[in-house]
Parts: sequence; structure tokens; C-alpha cells
Amino acid sequence: MNLSVVIPAFNEVETLAEVVRLVRAAAGDAVEILVVDDGSTDGTVEVLQGLEEAGAVRAFYHSQNRGKGAAVRLGIAAATGDIVLVQDADLEYDPADYAKLLEPIEAGRADVVYGSRFTGDSEGWWWRQWLGNKTLTWLSNRLTGWRITDMETCYKVFRRPLIQAVVLESDRFGFEPEVTAKVAGVPGVVMEEVPIRYRGRGYGEGKKITWRDGLAAIGTILKYNLVQDRTGWYVGPLEEVEGMIGPRGNDALPDQDDQMNATGQQTLKSTR
Repeated sequence: MNLSVVIPAFNEVETLAEVVRLVRAAAGDAVEILVVDDGSTDGTVEVLQGLEEAGAVRAFYHSQNRGKGAAVRLGIAAATGDIVLVQDADLEYDPADYAKLLEPIEAGRADVVYGSRFTGDSEGWWWRQWLGNKTLTWLSNRLTGWRITDMETCYKVFRRPLIQAVVLESDRFGFEPEVTAKVAGVPGVVMEEVPIRYRGRGYGEGKKITWRDGLAAIGTILKYNLVQDRTGWYVGPLEEVEGMIGPRGNDALPDQDDQMNATGQQTLKSTR
């Protein structure tokens, strides 16, 4: 299956080229890398132009900063691979984890995969960041019916027809709870969560999310999970979106609607 990696980038001049190198090393020469510059002012645009001229990436540019969600949305719309994976442009997440992130979809067990920082090898958490992520994940789980451990993770992987059928609206970090609510809203969709490595960075190193984004995420969770009229959530009728869920044999899913194994990997089936 062909892979498209979507990389939103805003003022990541120090790390972008290295991230692209690591992505290609992990995914191979056939990978489609789509980098969306989100109005950078620090030289990231020039780095990206060089990568584009070298044929290393497909590049897209926002004339002004619009937010991670807007950048990811543009990249997803342009992706052509069978699988779409979201990758941050910093070095907090390790592309060496791609094999375990892709395996559930390639094996036909899942339609969506999230990488969990809480069940994997992680470091560099600020206590407020840790608590905020736990709280947002708990609230999201209460309303989606999923029981994941890391809703806010960057590493989200989707079957391309499924994610391109979801109408996304959030421009900033609200992308994470919005896409979770809307994908969980597709009956029968199966997601797996796998442990990943994470090396958090501080604000002095370029971290951008703040407590204000955390408060906004609560509003986004409530907005999309409590709304009754879901007209416009998907491109076409929901029944057509259900048809984009991957085929599976009878032995590809667990006997129960969800399960977790000893490595922290779990499978969840949406019944909404």
C-alpha cells in the first residue's frame, strides 16, 4: 500500500530537512511527502523550496499563518496514497515508528491508527501538558465511546478514502478532537492504538501549543460530540462513507468490540 505523509510546518527551519530525511529513511523512496508551510517567517520557506526543487517533497504554502488544522487539511486533500499519516515538522515524534503504525491498516485489521505517547517510551513532558492531554482524552472518550489513551497525539494514520470523506473545519489544534469525533462517528470503523516514542520539547525550542489551545480543545470536543445534526460532516451520505471502510476477514477482528494486549496495543470498533 502506498503511503502519503502530511507534514504541517510553521517556523521549523532547524528541523524540517532532518524530519523529511527521517521520513524517507523510514518509509522508503516511494513515499509521498506533502509539506504545508503555514506562513513561516524564520527561513522554513526557503528550506522547503530547496526540498521541493530537489524533488524530495510536494510543497504547499500558506501566505499567512492559519494553524495546524488548516495545514493538515490542505495536505490530506492533496494526498494520493492508500494510507495518510500525519507527521509534525519537529523532532518530537520518531518516523522509525512507522512500521508499527502502518501494520494494522496494511494487515486489514483497522481503518485508523493512533500512536500513544502514554503507552510508549516517552520523555520531556511538562506536568501541565501531561495533565491537559489526559483530561482532553478522558473527555473525548466519554463522548465518542472510544477508550484510547492519547487523543491529542500527532501520529494519526487513516485509510485515504475514509479521511478524505471527512469534512474538516478546525484551523488550529482543534483538528485533533474534531477528526477523532468525526471518524468515531462512522459506524463500524475500526481503530487501533499503538505505543510510540516521544521526546517533548520546550517553548524555547519552538513548541507552540498553549493552555489557550487546551481550553479551545474542550470547546471543540463538546461542539462536535454533542451536536445532533451531523449533516455536512462527510462528503456524501454516511452510508457511502461506511462503504470506504476496509474489507476484513472474519478472523481479522477481535471477538469483543475492543481489546488491549500486553504491549499496550489496542483495537476499538465504533458502534455509534
